[in-house]
Parts: sequence; C-alpha cells; structure tokens
Amino acid sequence: MLLFKSVELLQNFLQKKRKEGLRIGFAPTMGALHRGHASLIKKAKLENDICVCSIFVNPTQFNDPKDLEKYPRTEGEDIKILVDLENEVLFYPTVDAVYPKDLQIPTFDFGQVDKVMEGKFRPGHFDGVVEVVYRLVDIVQPDRLYMGQKDFQQFTLIQHMLQQMQAKTKLVVCPIIREPDGLALSSRNVRLTPENRERAPSIAKILQQLNDWIANGLSIKEAETKAIAELSKMPDFRPEYLEIVDGHTLQPIEKMEASDYVVVCTAVWTGDIRLIDNVILKGNKRN
Repeated sequence: MLLFKSVELLQNFLQKKRKEGLRIGFAPTMGALHRGHASLIKKAKLENDICVCSIFVNPTQFNDPKDLEKYPRTEGEDIKILVDLENEVLFYPTVDAVYPKDLQIPTFDFGQVDKVMEGKFRPGHFDGVVEVVYRLVDIVQPDRLYMGQKDFQQFTLIQHMLQQMQAKTKLVVCPIIREPDGLALSSRNVRLTPENRERAPSIAKILQQLNDWIANGLSIKEAETKAIAELSKMPDFRPEYLEIVDGHTLQPIEKMEASDYVVVCTAVWTGDIRLIDNVILKGNKRN
C-alpha cells in the first residue's frame, strides 16, 4: 500500500494511473476503522482498478470541541486493516494540506436538506462535511465515491453537491453494517459503557418495528411518538429526534403513500455518547 501525505504527490500518482485508463474509487474516512469502513473499501476495490482511502479527522465538522478531542485515533491499527484489505492507496493529510490558506469553497444550495434532523441539532456540522468532502473529491477526482448509509443525511447532501458541481464522480452508497445484535457499527461504539452497549441494539429494533405499527393502523405521527416513548423507557437513553421522512428531500411525510422512498432517521444519546441510525421503510433508490 502506498501512503501519501502530500496533495501534489498523490495527484501526480493518480494522474499517471488515469492516463493508463485505470478507474479510481475513493472511500473518505476519519479513521478508527471498522467493518463498516471495510465494506466501502471492498466494494471500491471490486468496482475499480485502484482504491484510495483517506484518513482525516476533519475539525470543521465538530460543533462540540470536546467531541473532536475524544474522537478515537488509531492510526497503527487503521493502517494494518488497510494493508490486510489490500487497499492500494492511503491519503493521510494534515489539516494545512486539506485547508490551504487560499482555498475557496463554492456555495451550494441544499434547500431544507441541511436544516432538518442533524442540521437542526448540530449547527455548522454540515458546513464542515460539505467543505471537507468537496476538497477531498477535488483532490482525488475519483470515478466513484463510496459512503455509508448510516450517515443518511450526509450522503444525501453530498449527492446534491455532486449534482450542482456537475461532477463526473458517481456516489455509491453502501448498506449499514451491523453487529450480530443489530447495533449499527460506529467508531463511537467503543466508548459505550457495558450497560449502554447492551441496551444500544434496541435503537435498531424499535426502528424496524415502525412499518408494522403503521400497517396495523397507527399514523406516521403516532408511530414516531410511540418509537420515541419506547426509546425513552430505556435507562440512560435520551432520543434527540426520530423522524419518518421522504428519502429524497428529507422532509416529513404524513402518509406512506406520499413518497416512493421512505426512511426513518434517529439520533439517541446513550449516556454521553450520541448514536445515529436509520432504516429504510419503503423503496431504495440508492446503490
């Protein structure tokens, strides 16, 4: 595996590969790699000639400085995982390399997509996400960009960004990878207390029951209220939001028939750890 810290050296290498007719897949990460990240890299390797993985803990997307300080950094373990996966290229830049002083980021119009759910409770978060993904895509210029379904609102924003850029890069969304008990894999899971780790799979189980509740006569609003109540019953659980939305616009819907693509998204505090999850209730227009 080749490791690059320099933007210029990485771009020179990739340009040579493009001239050879090779396709480039790109999986951006913040490190602390797990099986969810591995699934992105495996798919990128399957569908392209070269997989580039980046590890960069982006400071601009943390609205809480303490969260940035606590974010796990496991560089040695991450590199071993990437070598075992036979990943071809690791881009491991510094903050100054990603954000040079003369950098200019275009303005994008996301309508209401960046203002609901995560956008409502994490002000400034998506500004940082869009900024870093724009910059990394501009550096790598991949044929395909690989992101995970767990960050549903994030990849929806990035799809809008790529469309407005008229980018040649295709976004490929990979399914959520879960533990055997249903908990969505996250780098933050290692920080859960043993008690909260045992309770955490309840989040996915409750989300997966929503279709049945609605099929048995509950309205969408009633189903959301019931799900929040069930989560709130769990000791040390504090649901921040739970919304059933149109999967394209992320706007609330009143009836399942109102959209061909329906998803429920939630964020739940378990102690001092914030977990997000989602379940597609109807349709699936993503890759």
